[in-house]
Amino acid sequence: MGRGLRAVLPLGLLFLRLAQANFAPYFFDNGVGSTNGNMALFSLPEDSPVGSHVYTLNGTDPEGDPVSYHISFDPSARSVFSVDPNFGNITLIEELDREREDEIEAIISISDGLNLVAEKVTILVTDANDEAPRFIQEPYIVQVPEDTPAGSSIAKVHAVDRDTGSGGSVTYFLKNPHSTKFSVDHHSGVLRLQAGATLDYEKARAHFIAVVAKDGGGRLRGASVVLSATTTVTVSVEDVQDMAPVFVGTPYYGYVYEDTLPGSEVLTVVAMDGDRGKPNRVLYSLVNGSDGAFEINETSGAISIIQSPAQLRREVYELHVQVTEVSSAGTPASQAMAPVTIRTVDLNNHPPTFYGESGPQNRFELSMYEHPPQGEILRGLKITVNDSDQGANAKFNLRLVGPGGMFRVVPQTVLNEAQVTIIVENSATIDFEKFKVLTFKLLAIEVSTPKKFTSTADIVIQLLDTNDNVPKFTSHYYIARIPENAPGGSNVLAVTAVDPDTGPWGEVKYSIYGSGADLFLIHPSSGIIYTQPWASLDAEDTARYNFYVKAEDMEGRYSLAEVFVTLLDVNDHYPQFGKSVQEKTMVLGTPVKIEATDQDAEEPNNLVDYSITHAEPANVFDIDTHTGEIWLKNSIRSLDALHNITPRGDHTWSLEVQAKDRGSPSFSTTALLKIDIVDTEMLSRNPMADFLMQTKDDPMKAVGVLAGVMAITVAITVLISTATFWRNKKSSKVLPVRRVLRKRPSPAPHTARIEWLKFRRTKAADKFALREDPPNENCNNNSLGSSPPPKAPAPPPPPSMAPSMGPAHCRVVSTVSGSLAPQQPHPSPKPKALAKHEAAGRPVQSALVSELRQKFEKNVKSKAYF
Repeated sequence: MGRGLRAVLPLGLLFLRLAQANFAPYFFDNGVGSTNGNMALFSLPEDSPVGSHVYTLNGTDPEGDPVSYHISFDPSARSVFSVDPNFGNITLIEELDREREDEIEAIISISDGLNLVAEKVTILVTDANDEAPRFIQEPYIVQVPEDTPAGSSIAKVHAVDRDTGSGGSVTYFLKNPHSTKFSVDHHSGVLRLQAGATLDYEKARAHFIAVVAKDGGGRLRGASVVLSATTTVTVSVEDVQDMAPVFVGTPYYGYVYEDTLPGSEVLTVVAMDGDRGKPNRVLYSLVNGSDGAFEINETSGAISIIQSPAQLRREVYELHVQVTEVSSAGTPASQAMAPVTIRTVDLNNHPPTFYGESGPQNRFELSMYEHPPQGEILRGLKITVNDSDQGANAKFNLRLVGPGGMFRVVPQTVLNEAQVTIIVENSATIDFEKFKVLTFKLLAIEVSTPKKFTSTADIVIQLLDTNDNVPKFTSHYYIARIPENAPGGSNVLAVTAVDPDTGPWGEVKYSIYGSGADLFLIHPSSGIIYTQPWASLDAEDTARYNFYVKAEDMEGRYSLAEVFVTLLDVNDHYPQFGKSVQEKTMVLGTPVKIEATDQDAEEPNNLVDYSITHAEPANVFDIDTHTGEIWLKNSIRSLDALHNITPRGDHTWSLEVQAKDRGSPSFSTTALLKIDIVDTEMLSRNPMADFLMQTKDDPMKAVGVLAGVMAITVAITVLISTATFWRNKKSSKVLPVRRVLRKRPSPAPHTARIEWLKFRRTKAADKFALREDPPNENCNNNSLGSSPPPKAPAPPPPPSMAPSMGPAHCRVVSTVSGSLAPQQPHPSPKPKALAKHEAAGRPVQSALVSELRQKFEKNVKSKAYF
C-alpha cells in the first residue's frame, strides 16, 4: 500500500466474527510527482504561500463505503498542514523554511467508519532562493601605511549564503569601482590596492570601500531573483615621515605704531610638520631682512621689535623666516621658508571734529516752515567737519540719525575735511502738527581705522506752522432724534470739526445747506444745530430730514458731514371711523369688519384696539380686539337662536363700538354700528341677493358691471354698422333711394338688466327701482347719387321684453339708461308658496337695499354712470 508504516485497526471485533468480514480502506499510490494519493515521495518548495492547496489525499474502500481523511503530526513538531476530511484536500497552514526544516514528518489516515488505516509519510521541503548572502567577521577595519606598494593585498571579506545550488554561490563586487583606489577578487573577496594607486596620509587619512556580495540567483515565488548584501571596509592610512614643514596662515603682515615699545611682539608665525600623523618638532629662525630691528623666538615663532619705532630707518621691512624639522634622533631634517612684511604706521589719535562759523561746535539750531520744497538745502546751517589724521586715518562717513526719511546729508564720505549740507528728502513728513521740534544727531564715523573714532553734533530744527490742514468732522454723519412737538428754537445736536492748525488757521466756522435744512439753523462757532423759531414739526407730514453741515477755515478749506434728523412721533391724533353711524349686513356664520385709522406716524401711537362698549342684548356679539372683526357668539348658530334672544324677531342690531389707540396718553373714538343678519340659505335661494352681499360695501362695482355690458353692446353695434357701410360703398349696383336692409334673426338686444335692484316687492325695495328707457333705433340709409339726407326718425315705441321677429327698416342700436325713483307698489296675485318665500326674503332685501341706496346716492353725486 506504499512506503511507510501501514496499520489496520479493527474497530469492531465482535462484528467481524458475527457478520461478513469488512475490508479496510486504503490509499492510492500514484508515484513520484503526483499531487494526489498517499503523499509518497511528495516534495514542496519552501516559498509555497500559506493557505494554498498543495496536495489531495485519495483512497477508497473495497465495500464502496464513504471514507474520511485525517493528518496528524508529532506533538513536538509544528502542524504544517490541514486536511479536508471529506475531500482529502491538504492546505499549507504554516510558512516553510528549508534552512530551518528540510523534512516534515506526518501521519495520514483514511477511515470508512469501522476501519482506520494510517501511514507515516515524509514531505521533502525543496530550496528557494530566499536567503541573501551574509558577511561574517564584520566590521572590517584595516591599518595600511601610506607607502604601501600598488597591487598589495590589504584585507579579505567573506560572505555565506545558506541557499543551495546557484542561490548559495557568492561573488564579490565593489559598489563604486570607478571612484576608488582599490579592487576586489570576485571569488575570494581579497581587497588590493590598484596598480598605479598610492596612499597619502596628508590628503586622505581613511578610505571607505563598499563591497557587495551577490548570490547566483534562483527562483522565489515564481520569479527569478538575485539577492545581495553590502558591507563597508574601513582602510585607515598610517602616516610616514615624507613631508616638509608647512607654514599656517600665510602671508604674514605686521604693523609697528609710533607708540610701540621696544620688546613688544609684532606678530607670530606658525609652522608644523607636514606629516601630521607623527609630527616632528620644528624650530624658527630669521634668515635676513631684519637689519637688527627684529628678532624671533625659535620655539614659538613670535617676532618682536628690539628698537624704538623712532629708530626705524625704513617704512616697510621684508623678513624671511625659516623653519626646520628636528627628527626623533635630534638631527635637522626638512626645512621651509616664508616671507614676513612689517610696516611702520602713523598713530590714529585725532577724531573727526565739527566746526561752526566761530570754531568747534556740537549744536546747530534752525527755524523753518513745515513742508518745505523737496530737495531744498537748509542754508541756515553752516557746518564744517575735519579729521587731522593722515591717509586712511582721516577717512570717515557722515550719518544723520533721527526721524527717518525727512533729510539726507551730503557728502556721505569725507577725506580730511568737507562742508556739510543737509537736504530735504520727504517734505510730507515735516509736519508741524506732528513735530514742533525736530532733533537729529549728525555722526562722523571713521571708516578703516581700528579704533573707529566717532564725533556727534546736535541738529535742532524749530518748525513753524502753515495752513495745511482741512477742518475735519469727528464723524462722517450725525444722527439726531427729537419729538415732533418740540417748540421752535429747540436744540437738535452739536457737530464738531477740528482743524489741527494753530492761530486763526485753526478757527472753524459752521454752516448748513441742503433740501432738508429749511427748518434748521446752526451756530457758526459752536456747531449747535437747532430748529427755526417758527418751525412746526409734524412726524405725520415728514418723519425724517437730512442735510449737510460744512466746516470751513479762514482760507476756505472745508469738509462736509451729513446730518440725519428723525422726528419722534407723539400721540396727537384720535382714531377715526369712516362714519359715525355705520350699517353692515352679516351673513350668518361670517364676520363683519369695522375699521378705524389713526394718523399718527409710528407704533404704538397708530395701533388701534377695538371693543364693544354697548350692545342690546349684550350677549350676542364678540369683537376681535386687533382686527375689528365682529361675529356672533359660538352659541348662536341659526336665526331661530336669534329669535329666542329677541322675541320681536328683529333682524337689525345696534352696537356702540370703540376704537382706542395704544399711545400714551391714549385716545379713543366711538361709532354706532347697525348690523342686519341674514341666513346663508336665503342667499343660496336668491342669487341676486348673494351678488348684493358681495357688492354691499362697493356699490360702484355694480355700476361698473353695468357700464361694461353697455360698452360691449355699443362696440358690437359700431362694428356691424361700419362693416355694412363699407360693403355698400364698394357695391357697383344702382340702389334705390330708400334701401331696406334686412338682417337675420338675432338674439334679444343686449339690454342690461340690473337684477340686483329688481327685488320682489318688499316694503323697503319697492321704493327704489331701475327704470329702463326704450332702446333707440338709428336708421342708416345709404344711397348713391345726390339724394337728400334722410329725415330724423320718429320716436321709438316702448320697448318689449322679447325681440320682434318681423321685418325692420332700420338697425337697432341698444342703449341702456336708468335712474332711481320711488315706485308705487302694484299688488298682483301670487301663489301661496311664492308669497311665503318672498316674505322670508323681505328682511334681507330691505336691509341690503337700504344700505346700498345710501352708498349709491353718495357715490352718484361725484361719478357718472357711463
